Amino acid sequence: MSGDKGTRSAGDVDRHIGERLRQRRLERDMSQEILAERLGITFQQVQKYERGVNRISASRLFDIATVLELPIADFFEGLVSSKSARSKAKRKRRAS
Repeated sequence: MSGDKGTRSAGDVDRHIGERLRQRRLERDMSQEILAERLGITFQQVQKYERGVNRISASRLFDIATVLELPIADFFEGLVSSKSARSKAKRKRRAS
């Protein structure tokens, strides 16, 4: 992590969480502006979260889950860890 002060850029997991955030917000018929107001942030920040441009901290994810009335685990639904995917591929090759 040379020179990045311990921060990482957003990646696939962040984009997935952002997609789930957007999906749930729309299910609740809530605008980005209303969600932002309830979280005490700007709607632009909500946009960045939804696009996976900015990472969501654990405490912010807790706040979002509370506002959207969604268990935190639901944000991760559908994700497959790279380790899990590699193990599955390895088992598949052995079976062949």
